[in-house]
Amino acid sequence: MHVDGQCHCGAIAYEAEVEPDTIAICHCLDCQRLSGAAFRSNVAAPAAGFRIVKGEPRHYIKTGESGAKRVHAFCATCGSPVYSSAVDNPQAYTLRVGALSQRDALGHPARQIWVKRRLPWVTTLGCVAEIDGQS
Repeated sequence: MHVDGQCHCGAIAYEAEVEPDTIAICHCLDCQRLSGAAFRSNVAAPAAGFRIVKGEPRHYIKTGESGAKRVHAFCATCGSPVYSSAVDNPQAYTLRVGALSQRDALGHPARQIWVKRRLPWVTTLGCVAEIDGQS
């Protein structure tokens, strides 16, 4: 499925190819802090089908508990998160669902990860698979 997205102010725009019904919800502490929300919803886009069409995102390199490093791209003007990826030679980009124009057409989440970090007031999503840690 072809999607396009942008940051809140429109300084950064991009397009990608994604598979519907593959949204992942992450409840990890890093996603909570980086999104400023109780969880983050993402969809993977293969690198071959992803392209920035306007602007240049700013990058922050996050080091996880495992020591793995990830690029987190965001708009330097409005601060909107755009994607994350491997630091070198990314094979895929993890797009932020809320920034996509077609977010309503992406279907249902396929899985939730780090549910052991889910905030107690966040209810379960019924038939969406739950994984205690990383997938």
